[in-house]
Amino acid sequence: MRHFTLAAALALLAQPALAADKVTLILDWFVNPDHAPIIVAQEKGFFADEGLEVEVVAPADPADPPKLVAAGRADYAITYQPQLHLQVHEGLPLKRVGTLIATPLNCLMVRADGPQTIADLRGKKIGYSVSGVEEALVGAILKTADLTLDDVEMVNVNWSLSPALIAGQVDATIGAYRNFELTQMRLEGAEGRCFFIEEQGVPTYDELIFVANPQRMDPDRTRRLLHAVERGAQYMVNHPDEAWTLFSGTAPDLRDELNAQAWKDTVPRFSQSPAALDHGRYARFEQFLHDAGLIDSVLPVSELALDVGVE
Repeated sequence: MRHFTLAAALALLAQPALAADKVTLILDWFVNPDHAPIIVAQEKGFFADEGLEVEVVAPADPADPPKLVAAGRADYAITYQPQLHLQVHEGLPLKRVGTLIATPLNCLMVRADGPQTIADLRGKKIGYSVSGVEEALVGAILKTADLTLDDVEMVNVNWSLSPALIAGQVDATIGAYRNFELTQMRLEGAEGRCFFIEEQGVPTYDELIFVANPQRMDPDRTRRLLHAVERGAQYMVNHPDEAWTLFSGTAPDLRDELNAQAWKDTVPRFSQSPAALDHGRYARFEQFLHDAGLIDSVLPVSELALDVGVE
């Protein structure tokens, strides 16, 4: 019996290892602390533990990732919950399958010596980058002070949010990320502060999410991907110094003061249960967009998001 057991074990060792499932994950932007659990999962071998070989790709154009997934040219993409609602209404075959950052990062940013209350924005200029959702956010924020978009001047500053605010071209900006732009302003010799949109009349939402094409998605593979990301997020909380060293060691430009501070500001915002779906959060934001006139109907949450944790 002993010889049979040994022979069987040797036979198993002689068998080739099963090939890992290859998947492509396209980020929303170049690698930065917003993507930390993904990079940590990659570096710690958590994806490999799940039988996955994950190709993490930074896009040439940040508008491309959801489109590539919808077209079947990538398996998963990182995108934003507000944009997902609009993209589904435009007919793209996409659904949220996981959450990376579970709070808004967007904020209404002002100079520290600028408007002190929302009411102080009357007659002021507000810079923005993307029309539609950002104007709807400003409209909801202004409503808390009995103001409307007619009471301010919206100025398209493209992507120069912080520079436009520092230079005094605008009095506030929408679209700046609280975990990056505030530090960026300080490093450039200016002080800013944020009105947090979820405290100013905007329903809270997931800032960064994983999306997939439900017609092509493998549910088991998706669950394994998200479990690895969950392990990455947990490792960051349990071993913050080691995780930062691991992450920042993947590229020289990640080791500067801006990224180091952004890391600290972002860690509390990562989902510790990325597969979990908050149905009410998606229903409320869908209704918000409808009330703002950005969508012409209200879709059920099942048309927008999947709870892949439920088999």
